[in-house]
Amino acid sequence: QALSEIEGMGGRGSNLQEMRVQPLAKRTVDMHGFCKPSGFQRSPYLSARGNFANIFQGPTEEGYKAYHADKYDEDKNPNGIINFGTSENKLCFDLISKRLTQADMNVMDPSLLQYPDWKGHLFLREEVARFLTYYCKAPAPLKAENVIVLNGCGSLFSALATVLCDSGEAVLIATPFYGGITQSIFLYGNVKLVYVYLDSKITGTTTRPFQLTVEKLEKALQDARAEGITVRALILLNPQNPLGDIYSLSELWDYLEFAKRHELHVIVDEIYMLSVFDESATFHSVLGMDRLPDPQRTHVMWGITKDFAVSGIRFGTLYTENQDVANAVASLCYFHGVCGPVQHQVAQLLRDRDWINQVYLRANHARLKAAHTYVTDELKTLGVPFLNRNAGFFVWIDFRKYLKTGTFEEELLLWKRFLDNKVLLSCGKAFECSEPGWFRIIFADKTHRLQLGMQRIRKVLEEREQEILAEEKEQPCQSDQDGKADSTDEVIFVSRHQDPTCASSSSLGDLIGLLQQQMRSSDWLQKNTAEQFA
Repeated sequence: QALSEIEGMGGRGSNLQEMRVQPLAKRTVDMHGFCKPSGFQRSPYLSARGNFANIFQGPTEEGYKAYHADKYDEDKNPNGIINFGTSENKLCFDLISKRLTQADMNVMDPSLLQYPDWKGHLFLREEVARFLTYYCKAPAPLKAENVIVLNGCGSLFSALATVLCDSGEAVLIATPFYGGITQSIFLYGNVKLVYVYLDSKITGTTTRPFQLTVEKLEKALQDARAEGITVRALILLNPQNPLGDIYSLSELWDYLEFAKRHELHVIVDEIYMLSVFDESATFHSVLGMDRLPDPQRTHVMWGITKDFAVSGIRFGTLYTENQDVANAVASLCYFHGVCGPVQHQVAQLLRDRDWINQVYLRANHARLKAAHTYVTDELKTLGVPFLNRNAGFFVWIDFRKYLKTGTFEEELLLWKRFLDNKVLLSCGKAFECSEPGWFRIIFADKTHRLQLGMQRIRKVLEEREQEILAEEKEQPCQSDQDGKADSTDEVIFVSRHQDPTCASSSSLGDLIGLLQQQMRSSDWLQKNTAEQFA
């Protein structure tokens, strides 16, 4: 639909404002959010698809470009932008660079310089199968014939969307979610997303904020079908980006059973599976389940980008028992292959189980936990609510009290204000969050950058707080007239996710701490002064 309407734009001088891209339903992706601002001119040198690719930009592209033009450097550019927006692990470059420069990595066999099997060299696929068998705790050895290797999980999303869906069809995904998936599945395959909107409120059927339930999946699917949208698949992110949630085995089973009932493929992205940094949290891989409800429609993705702190090495792998899917994806590997020498290095890395377990994972988890503790302690000091999870590189933060009107426009202004103060965060709209005011911060960074970045964040928040107080003094009844809920009704501070059976074990100190944080994060005391009561 989007492409055909671009094709119908009048004349070479037509601009973006003349193009109206209407989503098929409220729950499908609205492409206006991913187009460059006004002033775009249709290029006579490009096809309709080319023009759309030209105007398409990911939700974080503006900040990413600004960062690359003005990177922080402790010596060369101390006033540059600190990047807390891009999900990269910057804590283990010393460990991984030392391992990648050892003698066994430096091999240039003739076979590595020739065309490989498009699925990937057999020696690498065998190593991936052994690696996933071990770390996913598979009940039986996984098979190399079910492994396909591509240059990153973005390429895998693109390839899977293309072979599982026809143009204009859709995939279910829960929001908030990593926004790059939209670009991956849309630009090549013209496949859309149907959103399963999650919110922060805990109701009778949920036990934690932003919890995905089968009821929400059913509603989103039925709404899409009522609008005439064909949904072919469900995407699950586990651990979840940006929430940091880890799905329990029972939750995974329920989601897979839902998909089986409706004959949906399930694409499970487990790219953060080894980045669970606290022993209190347990990750369960789909590949570790005793059996799958529908193995022919269950496809698991993983890559080294996150877990091994090498986002510059593009490597992702797909495991699927469906040979039709495997062969179809493999036919696209011609465009998304991994070069031979890198395949050798990845195989050597995955083979070195002693180094991974005794050196890398121990240090990585300890460093992630320390960095996470530093950032969350700073947030507690500021009285800012957040979801405290133990997986991934990110914290999902609630900045809603810093929005006067609670709109996405105001959220964007706050995001730009952070950027103007030289710290890049990711705003909730980039993840299609249904509630304005949520932000994601990346904490997997060195201490000196964390300290300076948090100072800059603190400065923005304190200035914004003073502005809101000044506005309320001028219009003391404005918030009540607007019908805005008192922040104490909306605030969420989750010290950790506990099962109901474990709730009684919380100490009195924990409960008092929770109450203190909620009081600090609320503006009730500021609004209800003695003068106002008088």
